[in-house]
Amino acid sequence: MREIEIRDALREAIDEELERDPNVLLMGEEVAEYNGAYKISKGLWEKWGGDRVIDTPIAENGFTGIAIGAAMTGLRPIVEYMSFNFSFVAADQLISNACKMYYMSGGRFSVPIVFRGCNGAAAQVSSQHSHCVESLYGNLPGFIIMAPSNAYDAKGLLKTAIRDNNPVLFLENELDYNLKGEVPEEEYLVPAGKGKIVKEGAQLTVISYSRTLRFCLEAANELAKSGYSIEVIDLRTVKPLDIGLIVNSVRKTNRCLVVEEGHLYAGIGSEVGFQVMEHCFDYLDAPVHRLCQKETPMPYSKVLEAETLPNTGRIIEAMKQTLT
Repeated sequence: MREIEIRDALREAIDEELERDPNVLLMGEEVAEYNGAYKISKGLWEKWGGDRVIDTPIAENGFTGIAIGAAMTGLRPIVEYMSFNFSFVAADQLISNACKMYYMSGGRFSVPIVFRGCNGAAAQVSSQHSHCVESLYGNLPGFIIMAPSNAYDAKGLLKTAIRDNNPVLFLENELDYNLKGEVPEEEYLVPAGKGKIVKEGAQLTVISYSRTLRFCLEAANELAKSGYSIEVIDLRTVKPLDIGLIVNSVRKTNRCLVVEEGHLYAGIGSEVGFQVMEHCFDYLDAPVHRLCQKETPMPYSKVLEAETLPNTGRIIEAMKQTLT
């Protein structure tokens, strides 16, 4: 094992899959000669050349459509969005083609493609660059949605996504790219649709993913000093949901809190909470609690931005409410 940053783990996954499969290619804005906006693709253009690592125009609708067509003919594109907010420019390609083509063609055309990039808020990028897209795209059958929280899962899940024959949305977080974690030297995969208990506990199940998971762990560890035993689950894959893991945990702890960076109304927490109610109604000692971004467009102000997003303090308060 060695300790590397999430950006390096992602680069290794892409590099190894370019090596393994000649049909894999990377495309997006500034991914080649500039080494990527966040340096995820650093060195890949020099190594693999312009046929495998392709700079695109600033036209998400165009290069998304090209990539979907390439996937339908047998290639395996990795499409980098500089921000998933920019995927909205390609909404028609994603919604009408990527996730529906296999069904609409009667199984004749698979779309083995990965759309990856930054999701959610960064630092003072305001409301047009801070959307969490998982609840929007999660409403569309055909997409797999992954959202890793650490370097190990980032590499293992991305390799799994590249090998999948379905379109995968791979959601990263700009503020987490420099976080370090242990990653094996040897090849490994993290399966899709499998969550992970990252902290065991007996009194409350907390469910989260991506960047927000770290704040949940901080909150759980802080409350442990006061004698609380809190179990924390990392979804890793938002869709399909590992409902079996969640149900077993909630039936043990009898209480549930779902924490996400996205909004409250029609969010991922809504879906998770409803499924918990369906499967665990007789086991719950309290209503399922949700903690989300406040119901407002993201402010530009650094102070207001911090108050809008879930943070360790807000999560501690939500945990206490759910426990009482």
